[in-house]
Amino acid sequence: MTGDDHRSESDESPDGSGDPPAVRIRGIYTTALTRSLLDAGQTVVQASAPIRERFDADFGDETHDVTVATTEDRQGVGVHGDPDAVDRVADELREVGRDTFAWVDPTPPGAVFEAEVTETLGSGAVCALGDAEGFLPYAESDDYLDAGDRVRVQVRESAPPWADHRAELGTDIRADAGLATLVRGGSGVTVDTRDDAAGRELAGMTEFLSTTVPDGWGLEWSHAATRADMDALDAALARAVARAESLSDALGDAGDGDTPPADAAPTGALAAPTSGQWCWFGRESRFALDDARRAVTATMPGHHRTKAGSEAASAGVDLAEALCGDGLGGPSGDTGDADSTNDGDGDADSTDDGNDTANADETFPFAVVTRQFGPVEGDTVAITHGKPDGRAFSLGRGTVTEWDSDGTVAVERTLSGGGTYDALGTSRERGDTALTKFREGRWWYPTIYRGEDGDLKGTYVNVCTPVECFPAEIRYVDLHVDVIKHPDGTVERVDDDELDAAVAAGTVPDPVAEKARAVAASLERALSE
Repeated sequence: MTGDDHRSESDESPDGSGDPPAVRIRGIYTTALTRSLLDAGQTVVQASAPIRERFDADFGDETHDVTVATTEDRQGVGVHGDPDAVDRVADELREVGRDTFAWVDPTPPGAVFEAEVTETLGSGAVCALGDAEGFLPYAESDDYLDAGDRVRVQVRESAPPWADHRAELGTDIRADAGLATLVRGGSGVTVDTRDDAAGRELAGMTEFLSTTVPDGWGLEWSHAATRADMDALDAALARAVARAESLSDALGDAGDGDTPPADAAPTGALAAPTSGQWCWFGRESRFALDDARRAVTATMPGHHRTKAGSEAASAGVDLAEALCGDGLGGPSGDTGDADSTNDGDGDADSTDDGNDTANADETFPFAVVTRQFGPVEGDTVAITHGKPDGRAFSLGRGTVTEWDSDGTVAVERTLSGGGTYDALGTSRERGDTALTKFREGRWWYPTIYRGEDGDLKGTYVNVCTPVECFPAEIRYVDLHVDVIKHPDGTVERVDDDELDAAVAAGTVPDPVAEKARAVAASLERALSE
Protein backbone atom coordinates (compact mmCIF):
# COMPACT_ATOMS: atom_id res chain seq x y z
CA MET A 1 0.00 0.00 0.00
CA THR A 2 1.33 3.44 -0.90
CA GLY A 3 -0.05 6.89 -0.40
CA ASP A 4 -0.20 7.55 -4.15
CA ASP A 5 -2.22 4.40 -4.72
CA HIS A 6 -5.15 5.99 -2.92
CA ARG A 7 -5.42 9.28 -4.77
CA SER A 8 -8.08 9.98 -7.37
CA GLU A 9 -8.46 12.74 -9.94
CA SER A 10 -11.50 14.07 -8.11
CA ASP A 11 -9.56 14.67 -4.90
CA GLU A 12 -8.68 18.29 -4.30
CA SER A 13 -6.99 20.05 -1.46
CA PRO A 14 -8.62 23.05 0.21
CA ASP A 15 -6.42 25.36 -1.85
CA GLY A 16 -7.64 23.80 -5.11
CA SER A 17 -4.24 22.35 -6.00
CA GLY A 18 -5.73 19.00 -7.03
CA ASP A 19 -4.19 17.01 -4.17
CA PRO A 20 -6.37 15.44 -1.47
CA PRO A 21 -6.41 17.14 1.92
CA ALA A 22 -3.62 16.21 4.32
CA VAL A 23 -4.91 14.54 7.50
CA ARG A 24 -3.15 14.19 10.85
CA ILE A 25 -4.60 11.37 13.00
CA ARG A 26 -4.03 10.73 16.69
CA GLY A 27 -5.55 8.44 19.36
CA ILE A 28 -6.87 4.90 19.77
CA TYR A 29 -8.55 4.82 16.33
CA THR A 30 -5.43 5.90 14.42
CA THR A 31 -4.52 2.64 12.66
CA ALA A 32 -8.07 1.87 11.57
CA LEU A 33 -8.78 5.41 10.38
CA THR A 34 -5.45 5.63 8.59
CA ARG A 35 -6.38 2.50 6.66
CA SER A 36 -9.89 3.78 5.93
CA LEU A 37 -8.80 7.25 4.83
CA LEU A 38 -5.96 5.97 2.67
CA ASP A 39 -8.41 3.61 0.98
CA ALA A 40 -10.70 6.62 0.40
CA GLY A 41 -7.92 8.56 -1.34
CA GLN A 42 -6.97 10.88 1.49
CA THR A 43 -3.38 11.77 2.38
CA VAL A 44 -2.15 11.08 5.91
CA VAL A 45 0.76 13.15 7.23
CA GLN A 46 2.85 13.48 10.40
CA ALA A 47 2.32 9.78 11.14
CA SER A 48 3.68 8.33 14.37
CA ALA A 49 6.46 5.73 14.36
CA PRO A 50 4.09 2.74 14.83
CA ILE A 51 1.94 3.87 11.90
CA ARG A 52 4.99 4.24 9.66
CA GLU A 53 5.99 0.69 10.57
CA ARG A 54 2.54 -0.78 9.91
CA PHE A 55 1.90 0.78 6.51
CA ASP A 56 3.78 0.62 3.24
CA ALA A 57 2.89 4.22 2.52
CA ASP A 58 4.61 7.55 2.01
CA PHE A 59 3.74 9.67 5.05
CA GLY A 60 4.98 13.21 4.65
CA ASP A 61 5.82 15.68 7.41
CA GLU A 62 4.12 18.64 5.77
CA THR A 63 1.46 20.71 7.52
CA HIS A 64 -2.01 19.22 7.77
CA ASP A 65 -5.34 20.50 6.48
CA VAL A 66 -7.37 18.65 9.08
CA THR A 67 -6.76 16.89 12.40
CA VAL A 68 -8.62 13.76 13.47
CA ALA A 69 -8.12 13.23 17.21
CA THR A 70 -9.71 10.79 19.64
CA THR A 71 -11.86 12.47 22.27
CA GLU A 72 -10.71 12.43 25.88
CA ASP A 73 -13.34 9.83 26.79
CA ARG A 74 -12.35 7.64 23.78
CA GLN A 75 -15.96 7.56 22.52
CA GLY A 76 -15.23 9.14 19.14
CA VAL A 77 -13.11 11.69 17.33
CA GLY A 78 -13.01 15.40 16.64
CA VAL A 79 -12.38 16.49 13.04
CA HIS A 80 -11.02 20.05 12.84
CA GLY A 81 -9.30 22.16 10.21
CA ASP A 82 -10.02 23.79 6.85
CA PRO A 83 -13.80 23.70 6.25
CA ASP A 84 -13.72 21.82 2.94
CA ALA A 85 -11.26 19.26 4.28
CA VAL A 86 -13.31 18.75 7.44
CA ASP A 87 -16.47 18.10 5.43
CA ARG A 88 -14.76 15.55 3.20
CA VAL A 89 -13.07 13.66 6.02
CA ALA A 90 -16.20 13.67 8.21
CA ASP A 91 -18.22 12.32 5.28
CA GLU A 92 -15.83 9.37 5.10
CA LEU A 93 -16.04 8.75 8.84
CA ARG A 94 -19.84 8.67 8.73
CA GLU A 95 -19.51 5.57 6.55
CA VAL A 96 -17.61 3.61 9.22
CA GLY A 97 -20.83 2.02 10.49
CA ARG A 98 -24.55 2.64 10.65
CA ASP A 99 -24.29 3.70 14.31
CA THR A 100 -21.73 6.41 13.63
CA PHE A 101 -23.22 9.84 14.40
CA ALA A 102 -21.70 13.20 13.44
CA TRP A 103 -22.44 16.78 14.50
CA VAL A 104 -21.07 20.19 13.54
CA ASP A 105 -18.85 21.74 16.21
CA PRO A 106 -20.24 25.20 17.12
CA THR A 107 -16.96 26.16 18.83
CA PRO A 108 -14.08 25.01 16.62
CA PRO A 109 -10.57 25.83 17.88
CA GLY A 110 -9.49 29.26 16.68
CA ALA A 111 -13.00 30.71 16.43
CA VAL A 112 -13.35 34.18 17.96
CA PHE A 113 -16.51 35.15 19.82
CA GLU A 114 -18.09 38.21 21.35
CA ALA A 115 -18.94 36.68 24.71
CA GLU A 116 -20.87 37.57 27.83
CA VAL A 117 -19.92 36.30 31.27
CA THR A 118 -22.93 34.47 32.70
CA GLU A 119 -21.38 32.97 35.83
CA THR A 120 -18.11 33.19 37.76
CA LEU A 121 -16.63 30.05 39.34
CA GLY A 122 -13.59 29.43 41.48
CA SER A 123 -11.10 29.17 38.61
CA GLY A 124 -12.76 31.03 35.79
CA ALA A 125 -15.87 32.37 34.11
CA VAL A 126 -18.64 30.70 32.15
CA CYS A 127 -19.21 32.64 28.92
CA ALA A 128 -22.21 32.69 26.61
CA LEU A 129 -21.07 32.41 22.98
CA GLY A 130 -24.41 32.82 21.28
CA ASP A 131 -25.73 29.28 20.85
CA ALA A 132 -22.91 27.69 22.88
CA GLU A 133 -20.97 28.14 26.10
CA GLY A 134 -17.28 28.23 26.97
CA PHE A 135 -15.06 28.46 30.02
CA LEU A 136 -12.48 31.24 30.39
CA PRO A 137 -9.86 30.62 33.10
CA TYR A 138 -9.05 33.76 35.08
CA ALA A 139 -5.37 33.26 34.18
CA GLU A 140 -6.29 33.83 30.53
CA SER A 141 -7.67 37.32 31.12
CA ASP A 142 -5.97 40.50 32.32
CA ASP A 143 -9.31 41.97 33.41
CA TYR A 144 -11.44 41.27 36.45
CA LEU A 145 -14.51 39.34 35.28
CA ASP A 146 -18.01 39.47 36.68
CA ALA A 147 -21.43 38.32 35.49
CA GLY A 148 -22.70 40.58 32.71
CA ASP A 149 -19.24 41.59 31.48
CA ARG A 150 -18.53 41.42 27.76
CA VAL A 151 -15.22 40.01 26.55
CA ARG A 152 -13.70 38.94 23.25
CA VAL A 153 -12.46 35.36 23.42
CA GLN A 154 -10.94 32.70 21.20
CA VAL A 155 -11.52 28.96 21.49
CA ARG A 156 -8.40 27.10 22.61
CA GLU A 157 -9.88 23.63 22.91
CA SER A 158 -13.38 22.55 21.99
CA ALA A 159 -15.53 19.86 23.65
CA PRO A 160 -17.79 17.20 22.10
CA PRO A 161 -21.52 17.73 22.60
CA TRP A 162 -21.82 14.63 24.79
CA ALA A 163 -19.09 15.79 27.21
CA ASP A 164 -19.78 17.24 30.65
CA HIS A 165 -17.41 20.17 30.19
CA ARG A 166 -17.31 23.32 28.05
CA ALA A 167 -14.96 24.58 25.37
CA GLU A 168 -11.86 26.21 26.86
CA LEU A 169 -11.30 29.86 25.96
CA GLY A 170 -8.49 32.41 25.94
CA THR A 171 -8.19 36.10 25.15
CA ASP A 172 -4.97 36.12 23.11
CA ILE A 173 -5.63 35.88 19.37
CA ARG A 174 -3.77 33.06 17.64
CA ALA A 175 -3.66 32.01 13.99
CA ASP A 176 -2.96 28.28 14.09
CA ALA A 177 -1.89 26.51 10.90
CA GLY A 178 -0.60 23.22 12.26
CA LEU A 179 3.17 23.45 12.03
CA ALA A 180 3.11 27.22 12.49
CA THR A 181 1.08 29.46 14.80
CA LEU A 182 1.09 33.25 14.82
CA VAL A 183 0.30 35.03 18.10
CA ARG A 184 -1.16 38.52 17.90
CA GLY A 185 0.84 40.97 19.99
CA GLY A 186 3.79 38.58 20.25
CA SER A 187 7.29 38.87 18.83
CA GLY A 188 10.19 36.67 17.81
CA VAL A 189 10.31 32.96 17.02
CA THR A 190 9.83 30.08 19.49
CA VAL A 191 9.80 26.31 18.95
CA ASP A 192 7.70 23.92 21.04
CA THR A 193 10.22 21.08 21.34
CA ARG A 194 12.43 19.41 23.92
CA ASP A 195 15.17 19.04 21.32
CA ASP A 196 17.02 22.28 21.94
CA ALA A 197 19.42 21.82 19.04
CA ALA A 198 16.62 21.17 16.55
CA GLY A 199 14.72 24.13 17.96
CA ARG A 200 17.64 26.51 17.52
CA GLU A 201 18.19 25.25 13.97
CA LEU A 202 14.53 25.76 13.04
CA ALA A 203 14.42 29.25 14.56
CA GLY A 204 17.48 30.18 12.54
CA MET A 205 16.04 28.77 9.32
CA THR A 206 12.89 30.88 9.65
CA GLU A 207 14.55 34.02 8.28
CA PHE A 208 15.38 32.17 5.06
CA LEU A 209 11.77 31.36 4.25
CA SER A 210 10.14 33.30 1.44
CA THR A 211 7.14 34.09 3.67
CA THR A 212 7.74 36.66 6.39
CA VAL A 213 6.10 37.04 9.77
CA PRO A 214 3.75 40.05 9.75
CA ASP A 215 4.38 42.95 12.08
CA GLY A 216 2.69 42.69 15.45
CA TRP A 217 2.68 38.89 15.48
CA GLY A 218 5.01 36.33 17.09
CA LEU A 219 5.73 32.94 15.53
CA GLU A 220 5.51 29.57 17.32
CA TRP A 221 6.66 26.41 15.55
CA SER A 222 5.35 23.00 16.68
CA HIS A 223 7.65 20.08 17.43
CA ALA A 224 6.58 18.40 14.16
CA ALA A 225 8.02 21.40 12.30
CA THR A 226 11.53 20.31 13.31
CA ARG A 227 11.16 17.35 10.90
CA ALA A 228 9.64 19.29 8.00
CA ASP A 229 11.53 20.52 4.93
CA MET A 230 11.78 24.13 3.84
CA ASP A 231 8.87 23.91 1.40
CA ALA A 232 6.58 22.51 4.09
CA LEU A 233 7.68 25.18 6.58
CA ASP A 234 7.08 27.94 4.08
CA ALA A 235 3.64 26.57 3.18
CA ALA A 236 2.69 26.36 6.86
CA LEU A 237 3.82 29.89 7.58
CA ALA A 238 1.99 31.19 4.51
CA ARG A 239 -1.21 29.53 5.72
CA ALA A 240 -0.75 31.02 9.20
CA VAL A 241 -0.23 34.48 7.69
CA ALA A 242 -3.39 34.12 5.61
CA ARG A 243 -5.38 33.17 8.71
CA ALA A 244 -3.84 36.02 10.69
CA GLU A 245 -4.85 38.49 7.99
CA SER A 246 -8.35 37.05 7.91
CA LEU A 247 -8.64 37.39 11.68
CA SER A 248 -7.36 40.97 11.57
CA ASP A 249 -9.92 41.86 8.92
CA ALA A 250 -12.74 40.28 10.91
CA LEU A 251 -11.77 41.80 14.24
CA GLY A 252 -10.73 45.23 13.07
CA ASP A 253 -8.34 47.22 15.23
CA ALA A 254 -9.60 45.97 18.61
CA GLY A 255 -6.82 44.80 20.88
CA ASP A 256 -6.57 41.30 22.27
CA GLY A 257 -9.00 40.67 25.09
CA ASP A 258 -10.41 44.22 24.94
CA THR A 259 -13.75 44.56 26.63
CA PRO A 260 -16.29 45.35 23.89
CA PRO A 261 -18.35 48.51 24.30
CA ALA A 262 -21.81 48.27 25.83
CA ASP A 263 -23.41 48.66 22.40
CA ALA A 264 -21.29 45.90 20.85
CA ALA A 265 -22.83 43.30 18.59
CA PRO A 266 -24.78 40.47 20.24
CA THR A 267 -22.82 37.51 21.53
CA GLY A 268 -21.75 35.17 18.76
CA ALA A 269 -18.96 34.27 16.38
CA LEU A 270 -16.88 37.09 14.90
CA ALA A 271 -14.43 34.91 12.99
CA ALA A 272 -13.98 31.18 12.37
CA PRO A 273 -10.80 30.41 10.41
CA THR A 274 -11.47 26.67 10.82
CA SER A 275 -14.48 24.41 11.23
CA GLY A 276 -15.08 21.16 13.03
CA GLN A 277 -17.28 18.12 13.41
CA TRP A 278 -17.60 15.51 16.15
CA CYS A 279 -18.06 11.83 15.33
CA TRP A 280 -19.34 9.35 17.92
CA PHE A 281 -18.74 5.68 17.19
CA GLY A 282 -21.35 3.17 18.27
CA ARG A 283 -20.65 -0.48 19.01
CA GLU A 284 -21.12 -1.71 15.44
CA SER A 285 -18.81 1.03 14.22
CA ARG A 286 -16.11 0.00 16.70
CA PHE A 287 -16.21 -3.56 15.35
CA ALA A 288 -16.02 -2.21 11.79
CA LEU A 289 -12.93 -0.26 12.83
CA ASP A 290 -11.53 -3.52 14.23
CA ASP A 291 -11.85 -5.04 10.76
CA ALA A 292 -10.00 -2.14 9.19
CA ARG A 293 -7.24 -2.39 11.79
CA ARG A 294 -7.03 -6.19 11.49
CA ALA A 295 -6.20 -5.80 7.80
CA VAL A 296 -3.03 -4.00 8.91
CA THR A 297 -1.88 -5.53 12.19
CA ALA A 298 -2.77 -8.08 14.88
CA THR A 299 -6.07 -7.05 16.45
CA MET A 300 -8.00 -8.80 19.21
CA PRO A 301 -11.79 -9.18 18.89
CA GLY A 302 -13.42 -6.10 20.39
CA HIS A 303 -10.19 -4.08 20.25
CA HIS A 304 -11.84 -0.65 19.99
CA ARG A 305 -14.86 -1.62 22.10
CA THR A 306 -12.52 -2.59 24.95
CA LYS A 307 -10.16 0.37 24.54
CA ALA A 308 -13.06 2.82 24.64
CA GLY A 309 -14.01 1.64 28.13
CA SER A 310 -11.15 3.01 30.22
CA GLU A 311 -7.46 3.85 30.23
CA ALA A 312 -6.70 0.63 32.11
CA ALA A 313 -8.65 -1.45 29.57
CA SER A 314 -6.86 0.32 26.73
CA ALA A 315 -3.48 -0.56 28.24
CA GLY A 316 -4.65 -4.14 28.71
CA VAL A 317 -5.47 -4.43 25.01
CA ASP A 318 -2.01 -3.17 24.10
CA LEU A 319 -0.40 -5.74 26.38
CA ALA A 320 -2.51 -8.62 25.05
CA GLU A 321 -1.77 -7.77 21.43
CA ALA A 322 1.94 -7.29 22.10
CA LEU A 323 2.16 -10.69 23.81
CA CYS A 324 -0.05 -12.70 21.46
CA GLY A 325 0.74 -11.04 18.13
CA ASP A 326 -0.61 -12.76 15.04
CA GLY A 327 -2.41 -15.33 17.17
CA LEU A 328 -5.10 -12.67 17.60
CA GLY A 329 -5.68 -12.29 13.88
CA GLY A 330 -4.04 -9.85 11.51
CA PRO A 331 -3.07 -9.34 7.88
CA SER A 332 -1.19 -12.64 7.83
CA GLY A 333 -3.03 -14.37 10.66
CA ASP A 334 -6.20 -16.46 10.74
CA THR A 335 -9.11 -14.24 11.69
CA GLY A 336 -11.56 -17.10 11.42
CA ASP A 337 -15.12 -17.00 10.17
CA ALA A 338 -16.20 -15.06 13.25
CA ASP A 339 -14.35 -11.98 12.07
CA SER A 340 -15.13 -12.26 8.38
CA THR A 341 -18.03 -9.81 8.52
CA ASN A 342 -19.20 -7.07 10.80
CA ASP A 343 -22.45 -5.68 9.54
CA GLY A 344 -24.17 -6.10 12.89
CA ASP A 345 -26.89 -8.29 11.37
CA GLY A 346 -27.15 -11.80 12.76
CA ASP A 347 -29.88 -14.36 12.36
CA ALA A 348 -31.88 -12.58 15.04
CA ASP A 349 -32.53 -9.77 12.59
CA SER A 350 -35.11 -11.96 10.86
CA THR A 351 -37.44 -10.95 13.68
CA ASP A 352 -35.92 -7.47 14.12
CA ASP A 353 -36.08 -7.74 17.90
CA GLY A 354 -32.73 -6.05 18.29
CA ASN A 355 -30.94 -9.16 19.54
CA ASP A 356 -28.26 -8.78 16.90
CA THR A 357 -25.30 -11.07 17.28
CA ALA A 358 -22.77 -9.70 14.83
CA ASN A 359 -20.30 -12.35 13.69
CA ALA A 360 -17.47 -10.46 15.35
CA ASP A 361 -19.41 -10.52 18.63
CA GLU A 362 -19.17 -14.31 18.78
CA THR A 363 -15.50 -13.99 19.72
CA PHE A 364 -15.67 -10.76 21.74
CA PRO A 365 -14.44 -11.80 25.21
CA PHE A 366 -17.18 -10.01 27.15
CA ALA A 367 -16.78 -12.17 30.25
CA VAL A 368 -13.00 -11.77 30.34
CA VAL A 369 -13.10 -8.02 29.71
CA THR A 370 -15.81 -7.27 32.27
CA ARG A 371 -14.36 -9.57 34.93
CA GLN A 372 -11.08 -7.72 34.62
CA PHE A 373 -12.31 -4.14 34.24
CA GLY A 374 -16.02 -4.20 35.12
CA PRO A 375 -18.89 -3.91 35.41
CA VAL A 376 -19.70 -7.04 37.42
CA GLU A 377 -22.18 -7.77 40.18
CA GLY A 378 -21.82 -5.33 43.06
CA ASP A 379 -20.28 -2.53 40.97
CA THR A 380 -21.87 0.91 40.66
CA VAL A 381 -22.39 2.27 37.15
CA ALA A 382 -23.98 5.30 35.54
CA ILE A 383 -26.53 5.02 32.74
CA THR A 384 -25.40 7.52 30.12
CA HIS A 385 -28.34 8.34 27.87
CA GLY A 386 -27.13 9.76 24.56
CA LYS A 387 -29.43 11.78 22.30
CA PRO A 388 -29.33 11.87 18.49
CA ASP A 389 -28.46 15.59 18.57
CA GLY A 390 -25.17 14.80 20.33
CA ARG A 391 -26.08 15.61 23.92
CA ALA A 392 -25.78 13.02 26.67
CA PHE A 393 -26.90 12.97 30.28
CA SER A 394 -26.96 10.50 33.14
CA LEU A 395 -30.18 8.75 34.13
CA GLY A 396 -28.53 8.14 37.48
CA ARG A 397 -26.21 5.61 39.05
CA GLY A 398 -27.21 2.16 40.16
CA THR A 399 -25.87 -1.11 41.49
CA VAL A 400 -25.21 -4.08 39.24
CA THR A 401 -27.45 -6.79 40.69
CA GLU A 402 -26.98 -9.39 37.94
CA TRP A 403 -24.14 -10.22 35.58
CA ASP A 404 -23.89 -13.01 33.04
CA SER A 405 -21.21 -14.01 30.56
CA ASP A 406 -23.77 -13.70 27.74
CA GLY A 407 -23.52 -9.91 28.11
CA THR A 408 -26.33 -9.33 30.58
CA VAL A 409 -25.87 -6.55 33.14
CA ALA A 410 -28.86 -5.67 35.35
CA VAL A 411 -28.76 -2.33 37.19
CA GLU A 412 -31.06 -1.35 40.04
CA ARG A 413 -31.68 2.24 41.16
CA THR A 414 -33.66 3.68 44.05
CA LEU A 415 -35.55 6.75 42.89
CA SER A 416 -36.61 10.02 44.46
CA GLY A 417 -40.23 11.07 44.43
CA GLY A 418 -42.09 13.61 42.35
CA GLY A 419 -43.99 13.67 39.07
CA THR A 420 -44.92 10.69 36.91
CA TYR A 421 -43.07 8.19 34.76
CA ASP A 422 -42.87 9.27 31.12
CA ALA A 423 -45.70 7.83 29.02
CA LEU A 424 -46.64 5.33 31.75
CA GLY A 425 -48.57 7.99 33.64
CA THR A 426 -48.02 6.30 37.01
CA SER A 427 -46.84 8.42 39.92
CA ARG A 428 -43.19 8.52 40.87
CA GLU A 429 -42.80 8.20 44.64
CA ARG A 430 -39.89 8.18 47.04
CA GLY A 431 -38.53 4.66 47.49
CA ASP A 432 -39.56 3.43 44.03
CA THR A 433 -37.06 1.16 42.33
CA ALA A 434 -36.05 0.88 38.69
CA LEU A 435 -34.55 -2.41 37.52
CA THR A 436 -32.93 -2.04 34.10
CA LYS A 437 -31.65 -5.11 32.30
CA PHE A 438 -29.05 -4.39 29.64
CA ARG A 439 -27.53 -6.85 27.24
CA GLU A 440 -24.34 -5.96 25.41
CA GLY A 441 -25.02 -5.35 21.72
CA ARG A 442 -28.82 -5.30 21.97
CA TRP A 443 -30.81 -2.51 20.27
CA TRP A 444 -33.15 -2.11 23.26
CA TYR A 445 -33.38 -2.48 27.02
CA PRO A 446 -36.30 -2.72 29.48
CA THR A 447 -36.76 -0.89 32.78
CA ILE A 448 -39.26 -2.24 35.29
CA TYR A 449 -40.59 0.29 37.81
CA ARG A 450 -41.91 -0.87 41.18
CA GLY A 451 -43.15 0.88 44.29
CA GLU A 452 -41.44 0.52 47.66
CA ASP A 453 -43.96 -2.22 48.45
CA GLY A 454 -43.02 -4.13 45.30
CA ASP A 455 -46.14 -3.28 43.30
CA LEU A 456 -45.54 -2.99 39.56
CA LYS A 457 -45.78 0.54 38.14
CA GLY A 458 -45.04 -0.36 34.55
CA THR A 459 -42.33 -1.40 32.11
CA TYR A 460 -40.58 1.01 29.75
CA VAL A 461 -38.55 -0.39 26.84
CA ASN A 462 -36.09 2.03 25.24
CA VAL A 463 -35.04 1.47 21.64
CA CYS A 464 -31.44 2.58 21.17
CA THR A 465 -28.17 1.94 19.38
CA PRO A 466 -26.41 -1.29 20.46
CA VAL A 467 -25.72 -1.14 24.18
CA GLU A 468 -22.13 -1.03 25.45
CA CYS A 469 -21.40 -2.02 29.06
CA PHE A 470 -18.28 -0.06 29.96
CA PRO A 471 -16.58 -0.30 33.39
CA ALA A 472 -18.09 2.90 34.83
CA GLU A 473 -21.15 3.43 32.65
CA ILE A 474 -23.65 1.88 30.26
CA ARG A 475 -23.76 3.85 27.00
CA TYR A 476 -25.97 4.07 23.93
CA VAL A 477 -27.84 6.66 21.84
CA ASP A 478 -31.59 6.78 22.40
CA LEU A 479 -33.61 6.50 19.18
CA HIS A 480 -36.79 8.16 20.49
CA VAL A 481 -39.35 5.46 19.69
CA ASP A 482 -40.18 3.32 22.74
CA VAL A 483 -42.59 0.58 23.78
CA ILE A 484 -44.32 0.61 27.18
CA LYS A 485 -46.40 -1.85 29.13
CA HIS A 486 -48.82 -0.41 31.66
CA PRO A 487 -49.53 -2.12 34.99
CA ASP A 488 -52.84 -3.41 33.58
CA GLY A 489 -51.00 -5.16 30.73
CA THR A 490 -51.83 -2.63 28.02
CA VAL A 491 -48.98 -2.25 25.49
CA GLU A 492 -48.33 1.05 23.73
CA ARG A 493 -45.74 2.26 21.23
CA VAL A 494 -44.77 5.92 21.69
CA ASP A 495 -42.68 8.76 20.24
CA ASP A 496 -42.64 7.68 16.58
CA ASP A 497 -43.18 11.34 15.75
CA GLU A 498 -39.96 12.28 17.56
CA LEU A 499 -38.02 9.71 15.53
CA ASP A 500 -39.56 11.01 12.31
CA ALA A 501 -38.57 14.56 13.26
CA ALA A 502 -35.00 13.45 14.03
CA VAL A 503 -34.73 11.80 10.63
CA ALA A 504 -36.05 14.95 8.95
CA ALA A 505 -33.54 17.05 10.93
CA GLY A 506 -30.70 14.76 9.82
CA THR A 507 -29.69 13.65 13.31
CA VAL A 508 -30.74 10.00 12.84
CA PRO A 509 -29.51 8.24 9.66
CA ASP A 510 -32.17 6.41 7.64
CA PRO A 511 -30.68 2.91 8.20
CA VAL A 512 -30.71 3.46 11.96
CA ALA A 513 -34.30 4.75 11.89
CA GLU A 514 -35.41 1.72 9.87
CA LYS A 515 -33.78 -0.58 12.41
CA ALA A 516 -35.38 1.31 15.32
CA ARG A 517 -38.87 1.02 13.82
CA ALA A 518 -38.41 -2.69 13.12
CA VAL A 519 -37.19 -3.34 16.66
CA ALA A 520 -40.10 -1.36 18.12
CA ALA A 521 -42.61 -3.31 16.03
CA SER A 522 -41.14 -6.63 17.17
CA LEU A 523 -41.14 -5.56 20.83
CA GLU A 524 -44.75 -4.39 20.57
CA ARG A 525 -45.79 -7.79 19.23
CA ALA A 526 -43.78 -9.68 21.86
CA LEU A 527 -45.10 -7.68 24.81
CA SER A 528 -48.69 -8.04 23.58
CA GLU A 529 -48.56 -11.83 23.53
